[in-house]
Amino acid sequence: MTDMHPAADRGFTTQEFEQRTAAAQKIMAGLGLDALLLTTEPEVRYFTGFDTIFWLSPTRPWFVVIPAEGAPIAVIPEIGGPSMSLTWISDVRTWLAPQPEDDGISLLVETLREVMPNGGTLGLPMGHETHVRIPAADFQRLQERLDGVSVADGTDVVRRLRMVKSRSEIAKIARICSIASSAFEELPNYIKAGDTERQAFAKFKIDLLQKGADDVPYLVGSSGLGGFEDVINRPTDRMIEDGSMLLLDTGALWGGYSCDFDRNYAFGHASDEARSAYDLAWRATEAGLQAARPGITTTYLWGVMAKVLEDGGCSGHQIGRMGHGLGMQVTEWPSLMPGDNTVIEEGMVLTLEPGLSFGGGKMMLHEENIVIREDGAELLSRRAARELPIIT
Repeated sequence: MTDMHPAADRGFTTQEFEQRTAAAQKIMAGLGLDALLLTTEPEVRYFTGFDTIFWLSPTRPWFVVIPAEGAPIAVIPEIGGPSMSLTWISDVRTWLAPQPEDDGISLLVETLREVMPNGGTLGLPMGHETHVRIPAADFQRLQERLDGVSVADGTDVVRRLRMVKSRSEIAKIARICSIASSAFEELPNYIKAGDTERQAFAKFKIDLLQKGADDVPYLVGSSGLGGFEDVINRPTDRMIEDGSMLLLDTGALWGGYSCDFDRNYAFGHASDEARSAYDLAWRATEAGLQAARPGITTTYLWGVMAKVLEDGGCSGHQIGRMGHGLGMQVTEWPSLMPGDNTVIEEGMVLTLEPGLSFGGGKMMLHEENIVIREDGAELLSRRAARELPIIT
């Protein structure tokens, strides 16, 4: 069978990782950071290429240190040594874990002392959409043992780099968006009234995998007669009936990168209210698609979509934001919302996600995935149907 999806390579070249590291070190220098400590899966993977689902285990901490000059240093549990050695990282330091009394802290302190011999400032992502993946007690021990070293917020380093995607990153996102688009387009052929939500979700997930998705870690949605009141549910045993509506929203993966968009369906027939809500959300998305370009802010783009909803009689927006960044994670920086004010740049991958309520508390949500090009937005997901699809 011919592969109909956009071509993309798995992994990245050593040159791309070197470029990421050099760009991070330039930002670090501007922020006065003498080293950067990374503890979470996305940041570790971004700078090393280390890709494993072993992160699902909460038992062991993992560390990567980016010095002011030179390649990153991995300080990780011994079990991860062979896999990390397959990446471009040559300096891999390990300990036998777990050791709750000293789970890598001494080795990490030794490494940080080596790259910061005169002390200085250690950067650590501390801001919104980051966290520190280490027991709080161990982090306290780390700070106590780093005499002469201050800890400062390094969020801006990873945020600025990860918001703008490389050509290779965009290709991976385009591929998974194409795979998910195909699955959504074929969904009416295999999901019918009489299925339960659980059966519908399972059929869709299987089709995504058969079409080439590596995994489907994020699949949410809901169904209900005439509409639904929640868009982030796991499936239930509720039966899809004639007159039901169904939303499926997926963050499927290919090559470590995610799509994130949804589609709405009606079964048998749809009310005028539901059709009108779908039309309004579709037009708000279209306005965002036409407006998105380099140089505008995320707040401005939010406002373009919000105006369409308000002009259509929608007095409140139910989600709080109308889109976000997309990449390794299903949601990334920035947020399309009032007050974010991030300047949109060429190479950003964003979702457009206007939502509204209708019909006494029911919800309508549209989402598309785009990449920002020099002259505007390019769709990565294939555009949703102009009118609410009805499955008969």
